[in-house]
Amino acid sequence: MAADSEPESEVFEITDFTTASEWERFISKVEEVLNDWKLIGNSLGKPLEKGIFTSGTWEEKSDEISFADFKFSVTHHYLVQDSTDKEGKDEVLEDVIPQSMQDLLCMNNDFPPRAHCLVRWYGLREFVVIAPAANHDAVLSESKCNLLLSSVSIALGNTGCQVPLFVQIHHKWRRMYVGECQGHGVRTDFEMVHLRKVPNQYTHLSGLLDIFKSKIGCPLTPLPPVSIAIRFTYVLQDWQQYFWPQQPPDIDALVGGEVGGLEFGKLPFGACEDPISELHLATTWPHLTEGIIVDNDVYSDLDPIQAPHWSVRVRKAENPQCLLGDFVTEFFKICRRKESTDEILGRSTFEEEGREIADITHALSKLTEPAPVPIHKLSVSNMVHSAKKKIRKHRGVEESPLNNDVLNTILLFLFPDAASEKPLDGSSSTDNNNPVSESEGYNLYNQFKSAPSDSLTYKLALCLCMINFYHGGLKGVAHLWQEFVLEMRFRWENNFLIPGLASGPPDLRCCLLHQKLQMLNCCIERKKARDEGRKTNTSDMYPGDAGRAGDQLGPDNLKDMDKEKGDVGKSWDSWSDSEEEFFECLSDTEELKGNGQESSKKGGPKEMTSLKPEGRLYQHGKLTLLHNGEPLYIPVTQEPAPMTEDLLEEQSEVLAKLGTSAEGAHLRARMQSACLLSDMESFKAANPGCFLEDFVRWYSPRDYIEEEVIDEKGNMVLKGELSARMKIPSNMWVEAWETAKPIPARRQRRLFDDTREAEKVLHYLAVQKPADLARHLLPCVIHAAVLKVKEEENLENISSVKKIIKQIITHSSKVLHFPNPEDKKLEEIIHQITNVEAIIARARSLKAKFGTEKCEQEEEKEDLERFVSCLLEQPEVLVVGAGRGHAGRIIHKLFVNAHRAAAMAPPEEELKRMGSPEERRQNSVSDFPPPAGRELILRTTVPRPAPYSRALPQRMYSVLTKEDFRLAGAFSSDTSFF
Repeated sequence: MAADSEPESEVFEITDFTTASEWERFISKVEEVLNDWKLIGNSLGKPLEKGIFTSGTWEEKSDEISFADFKFSVTHHYLVQDSTDKEGKDEVLEDVIPQSMQDLLCMNNDFPPRAHCLVRWYGLREFVVIAPAANHDAVLSESKCNLLLSSVSIALGNTGCQVPLFVQIHHKWRRMYVGECQGHGVRTDFEMVHLRKVPNQYTHLSGLLDIFKSKIGCPLTPLPPVSIAIRFTYVLQDWQQYFWPQQPPDIDALVGGEVGGLEFGKLPFGACEDPISELHLATTWPHLTEGIIVDNDVYSDLDPIQAPHWSVRVRKAENPQCLLGDFVTEFFKICRRKESTDEILGRSTFEEEGREIADITHALSKLTEPAPVPIHKLSVSNMVHSAKKKIRKHRGVEESPLNNDVLNTILLFLFPDAASEKPLDGSSSTDNNNPVSESEGYNLYNQFKSAPSDSLTYKLALCLCMINFYHGGLKGVAHLWQEFVLEMRFRWENNFLIPGLASGPPDLRCCLLHQKLQMLNCCIERKKARDEGRKTNTSDMYPGDAGRAGDQLGPDNLKDMDKEKGDVGKSWDSWSDSEEEFFECLSDTEELKGNGQESSKKGGPKEMTSLKPEGRLYQHGKLTLLHNGEPLYIPVTQEPAPMTEDLLEEQSEVLAKLGTSAEGAHLRARMQSACLLSDMESFKAANPGCFLEDFVRWYSPRDYIEEEVIDEKGNMVLKGELSARMKIPSNMWVEAWETAKPIPARRQRRLFDDTREAEKVLHYLAVQKPADLARHLLPCVIHAAVLKVKEEENLENISSVKKIIKQIITHSSKVLHFPNPEDKKLEEIIHQITNVEAIIARARSLKAKFGTEKCEQEEEKEDLERFVSCLLEQPEVLVVGAGRGHAGRIIHKLFVNAHRAAAMAPPEEELKRMGSPEERRQNSVSDFPPPAGRELILRTTVPRPAPYSRALPQRMYSVLTKEDFRLAGAFSSDTSFF
C-alpha cells in the first residue's frame, strides 16, 4: 500500500498566473465598448457656437458590462454636429490638446438652461459615463472608487481614447462623478466636492479664488489672470400686488338661467389656482477678471440691477386644477358606474303598497297582456302620469336630487318651445334654431361622431355635465334623464315635435342617441300627419283632378320631382282612412281582393281597366301606358322607413345569417324588396291596365331599352323592351309584379310602423343606465370641450397651442369613430385638453403679471407679448436690456414689492446686528432677496506641475444653494516628464 501511494504524493497543483482576473476582464470590456463606438484617437470639431447646448440635439448610446457579478451601464452622451474629416489628422494634430480640454475654456455656453449636469459643470460636448446599472446600487467604499478610476485610466491609456470618461460614485441622488481625460502627454482629472453645510469662507468669490489657486498649485510667481463668470438666481414666489383672476363659480347662485355663475350650455374654462408658481430671475456677469470686482464676506460689488445679462424662466404649477378638465373628467367617471337609474334614485319611487313594481319600461308589456278592464284605461300616458304622481309622493321636494328651480331652468333651456303659452303645434323643430355658423364646427361633429352644436343632444350633454359637477352628481344625472324620458313620452303622445333636431331620417354621422331622438321625431311627424288627415275630409285633401299638376312639367323634371315627393307633395299618411290606426289589411273589400287577384293572374288590361284608379299624385308629362295609350300617372307612394345605425346593423346581421343557399338568397331578396312591392301596388292602383314595362319606364328608366327599327311599311319607329337583367327567369321584379295587387298607398301595410318604432325608441331611452348615457354623450362633451379650447385660444393666439389642438382633433376623430373606444385612449384625449387649458391659463397669468394690457405704447406692448409667449415655449428667455429694459423694470418692481412685503421686514439696523455675514451682505441690496442659487465658473491656463510644463486649461465650477454646496474641478497637467 505504501509503495502504491508514493507516486501520488509527488503530484502538485500548477497555478496559471496568465489567466485574466475579474478586474482585467472589466478593463478589456470597457476598451471593447470604446472601440465599438469608435471613440479612439483625436478628433477635433468646430468651435462651439453660442447657445448650441440648448438648441442643439443631444443623443446617447448605452451598453451594459459587468465587474464580476456587479452590473454597470456605460453611456456615451454627445452633441450631434456636422461630421468633419477625421482621416489623416491624427499625425498632424499629435501635439494638439484633446477637444474636451479646449471646451473647458469656451465661454459661449456657460450656464445652459437645459442640459446634463456634467455639461453644465464642465462645458463638455461629449463624454462617457460608467454607472451602476440598478438605481438602488451604489459604489460607496473609497477602495472601490479608486479601483474603478484606475480601470478607467488604464482603458483610456490602452485605447488612446480622448473622450472624458466618468465614473458615478455614491448614491445616485448625489450626482457625484469622478473622471479622467487623456491626450498626448496631457491629462485632465475631474474631481468633485459635495457638502450639505457650506464653510463660511466659500460663500463668496474671494474664498473660492483661494481654493482654486491652491488646487492649481502653479509654480509661477505672477499667476496668470483668472477669468470669472458669475450667475445669481433669484426666486419670486409671492405675487403681492396680483391676484389670480379665476373666480370659483358660485354653486348657490341661480339668476336668469345661470347656475353656478355659468349659463347652461356653456362650459367653464380656466385654472382654479395660479398655474405659474415661481419666477426665476438669473442675473449673469459672463466675463469678469480677478481684481475688477470685490466680493467678500463684508462687501460685494455684485448688484443684480447692474448685471449685464438677465434671463428669466417660470416654474409651472404641477397639474393645476383646471375647470374644463375637471368637468370632462368627472363626466367620464360616470362611464365606469354600474348602477341603473332605478338603483340610483331608489326603487320606492315606482312602488305601490301590495303591488308589483310598475316601471315605465314595463308599460308596453302591460298593454299587450289580457286585461279585464277596457284597454283605453290602461294607456301608456296614464301609466306615466301615475308614475310621476308616485315619484312626487314618495320623494319630497327637499329629497329630490335636483331642486325644481334648477330642473325647470334646464328643461326650458332644452325645450324652449315649452315656454310659449299657446298650445304647441310642433312647428318649432329646427327651423328656429340657428344653423352652425362655421363649417369647422360642422366638420367637427362629423369627425367626432357627436351631434351638431345647436342640437338638443349636444345641449343635453352639456346640461348633464353641469348637473354632474354642481348639482347632485350621479343622482342628479339620473333624475334629469328620467325627466327627459318622460318629456319624450309626453311629446310622442301629444304630437309635439322635439326641438333642436334636423328634420328627415336619422343622421348616421351623429351619435346613436341623437339618431334615436331623430327617429322619434320622424315617428311624431308621421303620426301627426296621420292624425291631421283624420280631421280633414279625404276628398278635400285629394281632389280628382290633381293629376293635371304634372301637365306643365317637362319629362326630365318629373322623376326628380317624384323623388322629392316628401318635400313637394303631401305625405302618404295624409290620405289615411279616418277610422284606421294600423294599416294591417291588404284588402278593404272582398271585391277589391277578387279584382286584384284576377288581374294579377291574367295580367290583361281588360280586367284591370274595370278597376277605379286610386292614389294618383299627378300625371306624367309625356309617358303613356304601352297597351291602351292612357296617360301614365305617378302614384302616391310610401316613403322608405328611416333607420338608425343599430337597426341597420341588426338587419345586415339577419341578412348575413340567411346564408348563400338558393332559398336564403330568395328570402333575402324578398326582405329587401318590401319597398319595391309597395311602389308596384301603388302604381297598379293609379294606372289600371298597366304592365311591368310601364312601371319600369317610370321607376327604373335604364332597364327599359328603346331602339329605332324599321317596321313593315318602312317607317322608323321606336321599339322598346326590358333590359337583360329584367328577363332573367324568376326575376325578383317579375315575381314582385305578379304578387302585387292594385292597392293605393293609404290602404297598404305601413313600411314604417311609427307606433312600434316610437315605442322601441322610448323603451331604449328608458332602460339606459347613466353609464350608457355618458358613453353615448361623451363625444358631444369632448366636441364641446375642443370648441371651447379653440374659442379661448383665439383670444390668446398661441402658435404652439394651435398645433396641439389640431393633434387633439386628429386623435379624437380616430378614437371616437369606433363604437366602444378604450378608456385609456379617452383618458389621453381628456388629458390633452386639460394640458391645453393649462397652457392658455399660464399665458393669461403671465400677461396679467406683466401687464401687457396696460401698456400705452404699441411697441412696448408687442415686445412684452413676444416676451410672454417666449416664456411659455422656451426653457429660459433673455431679458432685452437686462434691468433697464421694459420687461426688466417690471420684473424689478415685482421683486421689490414681494421683498418689502415679506413678513413686514424688521428695520435695517436690526438686520445688520443679526444673522450671518452672508445675510448682512445681501440685505444691503434691499430690492432683491438673497439669491436662491449662486454659480461661479473660474478658468485659467497655467503650466502644471512644473514651470516648464505646457500651459493647460484649468476650470472650477461652484454652485451654492440653501441646502447644497458643490465644487466641480477639472485640473489638467503635463505628463510628458512626470
